Amino acid sequence: MGLANADLPSLRAALWARRSLRLARRRLQTQPVEDVVVPPPPKLPLAAERGVWAVLRRTDPTCLERAVVLQAWRGGHGAAPDVVIGVRGTGAAFEAHAWLDGEPDPQSSEFLEIARVPPR
Repeated sequence: MGLANADLPSLRAALWARRSLRLARRRLQTQPVEDVVVPPPPKLPLAAERGVWAVLRRTDPTCLERAVVLQAWRGGHGAAPDVVIGVRGTGAAFEAHAWLDGEPDPQSSEFLEIARVPPR
């Protein structure tokens, strides 16, 4: 989605996503993930999610930041999935990954689930 040809609801969703992403980044540095909350999204149609994705594609969030923002967006539209956190590997090859439960994520099957964060 180019912002020049975006509809108003998608632009409002993009603004919300940008603010929410900044908040999530700051809060994840000092708080446990289960305590990190971002504001609920404005009352917008679900199709405005394209504005959220436009921000997420352009700002290079971590998988956890992305999951927290999307969980809040989906929660504001009646379907709030858990954020799932998984790990794989050991030592220097250790990796962690976060995704939304039930969302297509090609990497999620490679990780052992260690935590779930329900919507707040």
